[in-house]
Amino acid sequence: MAHEEKRLIMKYVDEPGYSNDIDCYLRHGGYEDLKKAVTMKPEEICAEVLDSGVRGRGGAGFPAGMKWKFLDRKSGKPIYLVCNADESEPGTFKDRQIIYKDPHQLIEGMMIAAYAIQAELAFIYIRGEFFQGYRILEQAIEEARDKNLLGDDILGSGFSCDIIVHRGAGAYICGEETGLIESLEGYRANPRIKPPYFPAALGAYQCPTIVNNVETLCDVKHVVALGGKEFAKIGTPGNTGTRTWCVSGHVVKPGYYEFACADITLGELIYDVCGGLKPGRKLKAVIPGGSSSKILRADERFTGKLKDGSEFDWGIEDIPMDFDSLMAVGSMSGSGGVIVMDDSTDMVEALANINYFYAHESCGQCTPCREGVPWMRKVTQRMVDGNAREEDADLLNSIADQIAGRTICAFGEAAAWPVQSFIAKFKDEFVEKAREQAARRKQGQATAKETTLI
Repeated sequence: MAHEEKRLIMKYVDEPGYSNDIDCYLRHGGYEDLKKAVTMKPEEICAEVLDSGVRGRGGAGFPAGMKWKFLDRKSGKPIYLVCNADESEPGTFKDRQIIYKDPHQLIEGMMIAAYAIQAELAFIYIRGEFFQGYRILEQAIEEARDKNLLGDDILGSGFSCDIIVHRGAGAYICGEETGLIESLEGYRANPRIKPPYFPAALGAYQCPTIVNNVETLCDVKHVVALGGKEFAKIGTPGNTGTRTWCVSGHVVKPGYYEFACADITLGELIYDVCGGLKPGRKLKAVIPGGSSSKILRADERFTGKLKDGSEFDWGIEDIPMDFDSLMAVGSMSGSGGVIVMDDSTDMVEALANINYFYAHESCGQCTPCREGVPWMRKVTQRMVDGNAREEDADLLNSIADQIAGRTICAFGEAAAWPVQSFIAKFKDEFVEKAREQAARRKQGQATAKETTLI
């Protein structure tokens, strides 16, 4: 059965002849929603975003309208808007598609959001490796400024706001909003303690700041176009709008696919949309929301209750692709990076690869993270190198337990959750690998002894 995408944000990006210049964007109705927005009161737009129920698409899934509501508007300080374009979660590649192929959609969404919160200045913090993306955004901003769509007195509304593109240096920790703000200010990207440093009160330059993801800010444009209540009809209550899922790994057709939240199951996404697994292979596991989300085993059953009280009994292929369902089965939708693993995957090697990444990316501010994550990397690397011990699975789990919940930011959980879930779901493979390696070492020692005697 073919499933038709509900393309809202990615509507035009892959159409033949569609380009990322402003003339093409205007021909497709671009900036009409900004024109509409500046005729509204800022608080009306904030109310529409709150009514829409749109949740952040960067990882945490916090309601955007609620975040805007927390903004300190009484301090008398300037208000800033920051777009988090530091897309660095392994398995995720949706935001770069927007930046490279439809940058004016992002700029329009940002200008609407900036007007709604009355921001004096907006920033795009872009991942350092996106060299071409940086150039595309700079060109798009110049085009928009030339047409009075940003800058001074936008569209004659009396509202002024410009955008500065700030390139990062390729650090995963800059995806965390307070670490991003520290980097934006020119400091080492050490995340701040919350409280008191909630960005909505004490953000960039100690001023009220809203940090939203690329996809989230694009959604703002569509909320204004449709109205909050109409937007909320897409998807399900608490899981409104569309999600762009980035599918990678052992599928026939990896790529990015946009569907209404809960409109498709994980099995339908893998088999109907992505063409299934490679010939002769079986599904073994899926990481549903980027490498930091907990892994799901293909042969397990998931039971429990959803937020609305309804009970569920699902296999992995039955899980609806939305925030609440993936959370209910013990993982999360995260940044939308779906990593598919077939039965050829060595789970010890897969975890070793993830651990290597997180050990490299820790900022080192918190002791549990600074010390614990490299320890986990060393243990899994030793296992891959042929020196595994049967107790290593429990050792890894013990280290991870001492990291999660004990750090300033969520990086501790991002590094610990893969270890905890891999061990919980595939401990037998870790123990079996240790036994096999121990047997080979013993055989090697016996062979070496015989050679010496001869």
